[in-house]
Formats: sequence, C-alpha cells, structure tokens
Amino acid sequence: MARLSDAFIDDLLARSDIVEIVGARVPLKRKGREYSAPCPFHDERTPSFYVSPTKQFYHCFGCGAHGTAISFLMNYDRLEFLDAVEELARRAGIEVPRETRQNNQDSDLRDQYAALEAAAKLFQRQLADSPRAREYLDGRGVDAENRARFAIGYAADGFSTLKDALGTDERRLKLLDRTGMLSKNERGHVYDKFRDRIMFPIHDRRGRVIAFGGRVLDKEASPKYLNSPETPLFHKGRELYGLWQAKQANQKLERLIVVEGYMDVVALFQHGVTQAVATLGTATTADHAELLFRNAPDVYFCFDGDAAGRRAGWRAVESVLPRMKDGRQAFFLFLPEGEDPDSIVRQEGADGFDARLAQATPLSQFFFDELGRDINRGTLDGRARLAERARPLLAQLPDGAFADLMRQELQRQTGVGAAQAAVPAPPRPPARQAAPAQKRSLVRSAIALLLQRPSLGLQLERPYGFAALRLPGMPLLLELLDLVHQRPEISTGALLEHFAEHEQADALRKLAAQALPGDEASWAHELHDAAAQLEKQTLQQRIDELQQKQRSQGLDETDKYELRMLLQALVAGRG
Repeated sequence: MARLSDAFIDDLLARSDIVEIVGARVPLKRKGREYSAPCPFHDERTPSFYVSPTKQFYHCFGCGAHGTAISFLMNYDRLEFLDAVEELARRAGIEVPRETRQNNQDSDLRDQYAALEAAAKLFQRQLADSPRAREYLDGRGVDAENRARFAIGYAADGFSTLKDALGTDERRLKLLDRTGMLSKNERGHVYDKFRDRIMFPIHDRRGRVIAFGGRVLDKEASPKYLNSPETPLFHKGRELYGLWQAKQANQKLERLIVVEGYMDVVALFQHGVTQAVATLGTATTADHAELLFRNAPDVYFCFDGDAAGRRAGWRAVESVLPRMKDGRQAFFLFLPEGEDPDSIVRQEGADGFDARLAQATPLSQFFFDELGRDINRGTLDGRARLAERARPLLAQLPDGAFADLMRQELQRQTGVGAAQAAVPAPPRPPARQAAPAQKRSLVRSAIALLLQRPSLGLQLERPYGFAALRLPGMPLLLELLDLVHQRPEISTGALLEHFAEHEQADALRKLAAQALPGDEASWAHELHDAAAQLEKQTLQQRIDELQQKQRSQGLDETDKYELRMLLQALVAGRG
C-alpha cells in the first residue's frame, strides 16, 4: 500500500484547524487556552474532552481518546484513513497525490466504483435519447441544471441494454452482478435489473456512485420505486439520498429535511430548498440519525399525515432519542392527506414550504402526544401508564439539559419522576495542574517542553552536547529533536501521530495533555537551561569514566589531556 508522505500530512494538518473540525460536530466552550466539551466518544456529565488550538490535538481525560484532526474524523465520522485525509484536503483546497489514492484502494472495489459510474453515464445518454423520459421530467418540473446536479438518467425498456453495453466479458459481467445491476430468473437467465425507469444515482460522502434508485414512468407499473440491493459498496441503512448534493450546495448545513422519495428531494432542490435528503426505502435507522446530526444541528422529518406517516415518525423518534445531545433539535412535519413535499413546494414555493417547517412539531411535543394518544391523562391509571411508557425511552437520552427538561415534562404531565437507575457519578477529570506534583527528570522536562511547542527544538544546535548521556528517555528526546529539525513546521498533534506506534506513545500523550505554566519565551529559557544541565551531566559522566579507567588501568597521555580539559570545562560551567 502506498504511503502518504510525512511532508504532505504535516502540510495538511497545518492547513486544518482542529477547533473548527471538532467544533462543527461537538459544541465546544472556551476554557483558558483550550476548548472543552463532554466527550463525544463516551457518555459523561462533566466535560473532560479538551481541544488545543496551539497543539492541534484533542485529548479526553476520561476515556483517553486523543489525536489529530485526521484521527478525529476517523473516529467520529467513521471514515477510513484515506477518506479522512481526502475530507481535510477538500476543505483545505489541496490535492491528495493521485498515485496514493489509486494505490491505497482495493482494486476490486475500485473496479466496482468504475462500473457504477459507467452505468450512470449510460443512463444519462439513454435519457438524452428518450423523448418519453425527458417529457416525464419536464412534466415534473425538473430542469437541466437539476438533472445534471443529481446525474438523473433513464434505463431503457429492454432486458439486456445495460448488460450488452457494459458486460462485454466475463469479468465485467461479474462486476455488474456484484454491484447489484443484474437479476437472475429461476431458469438462470441473467438480465438488467432496472428497465424503463427514471434512474437516480445514489452517491456516497465522497460523491461516488454506489447504487441506484429507479422510478417507473407508467403509473400502473410496480413497484413504484426499485432500489439497488445491498452490496459491498451500498448499505441502505447507512446512506441518505441527496446528502452529497446538499453538502455541495451549502457551505454549512444548518438543517436537514428528511423526506421519503427521490423526486421529493429533487423537487425541493428545484425550488431552492437545498437541504433535503431521503432514506432509501427503509425507516430511519440509528446510523441515519447519527449521519443526519453529524451534518446539521436541526433535523426535520417530513412525512404523510396518515397513520403510516405517523408510524414512520415514531420510528424516527426511536432512532434519534439516544443521539439528542445538547445543541441538537428534531422536528416533525406531517403533510395534508394526498400531498407530498413535491406537490406542496410546487403549489406554495420555497417560502410556503419554509412556513410549514416553521410550524413543525418539536420532538418533545410529538413524543408525549404519541405516547399518550390512547391514554386518558385525567385518571391516575392513565398517567401511570404514560409514565411507564416514557421512562425507558427517556433513559436513552444522553445526559444534558434536554434530557433534564424531558424528565421534568414527564413529571409535570404525570406527577411521576423519571427515576433513573442508580448510576455511580462519573469520575471527575483530573485537575489540570500547571505541573505534576513530583519533580520531573531533566530529560522528561525537556520532552514535555518540546510537546508544548515543538519548534522550540530548533533553538538547540546540533550536534547536541548531551547526545552521549546515558539516561532513561534520552534516545526518545534525541529522536524528538531530530524529527523537529527534519520537519520544522510540525505541530504537537502531528508529532504524536508520528510516535503513535512507539512504546512511549502513551507517556508522550499524557505529557502533551498537560498545561505547563508560562509562555513560549519562558519555555524556551527552561529548555535551554535543561539542555545546559544535561550537557554538564554528560561532562560528569565522561569524567567518571576516565577516573574509573585511571584507577583500574591508568591513562595514556591523550586520556589525561581529555580529563584535564573536561575538569576545566566543568569548573568553568559552575562558575
């Protein structure tokens, strides 16, 4: 596997502000020189998660999570290393070396992406050749710009159009089969899965085609929508149609609107509502909920107002409740019977649709309305039943103001407190002392200073007068200094990334997380003083060696001269 160069990673991290990256996903509060928040990687009430803008790394004193902007995206957004790198590179406006992108991808997966991209282009060509399909889109008000934005196409009405065009040999046929583009009947005959349908490519978070949805043109045909099956590239419970387009259309997403169909998404975009996404023929899953909130703080679920729509709304409630951290909001909009977002936005325009969103039901209200729909709250039995239904659901809420207010509302409506199981109070994060209680060794002190500001190491000239000193930690100190001289712009976070597999990685991380007193000038003075002390110890070490040799076997003239010079240097240094 090709490896990204250290220089590229350093440059990428230098152009990426970790506070901005983390802050877009976790509500940060300034605390001195750093920012803090409840840790996004474990449940806690007292914030123990810190992000340092100067060191460009994060650290949790509770669970030990730590790293750079790259590792944060990998852990929080569940991205692979290369995907996290490409996300940061896109934000920074720089290119990941092409040979690295190609060599780091499994060749079979790369071929599957290529096959799906080829299918998408074929469907677009077939749309251009089909007056009937174009007429259908014209009738739905989808203009050329949005056809291109969503790469909408048309699968011709034939059993082997795609197969004949793209499955020209055994290898390509297998690729089409693995990507869900072919079907097989009981007699073993293989044919195109999508036929005579408007085709909607489904894109992943990097804009690659991973699957398709197809809609019939003939109202009498069924099923109305047909989706690709699950494949190595496509898991419908984890993807949202239109999310890629919404992120491209909005520099920052303040809201996402979840609708039920591809055409609803396209119609909303057509009328200027560019924050719409759709689940892919499935109810809202836990992965959907996490993906939604990772991209926007406010999520609106838009469903039909019938019983099926309310059931879909309740399944969404069950998925989002465990993810309702403070700062997140969920709303529910139920449309009049016979209407959908497509018809509403065509009748009322973006302003009318936004007005309906403004009147959407907050999650808290929908929660209690639905739980109490068949309950008489005027009786003790009814209130007890409401409390019984609500408490296990409210127990799923993350600790925070929203959870507290929901429990208070339950108590207001029923008179019953939302008692929680006795849980021991989480340990307080360790006090962020300016320095540890015990006195550090000189080597450890020098390492701690370099971790505060790596560029300080550039002030120590090579060769180092203490390089021969035999003390614990000295090889690590020298390795740190060499790395700083090789990569002068390296940040604390990137430095820790370099030593991630080192046997002392955990000790380095703990030292880096400490907040030392003073400023850069005082740290520089302290580092120079530590280096001077280490040089004296190196002199004394060599003097002790020569004196031991003198006692055991005697010294030659060269040794005697060296010993005199060392003793003079040691006395001069003390003076």
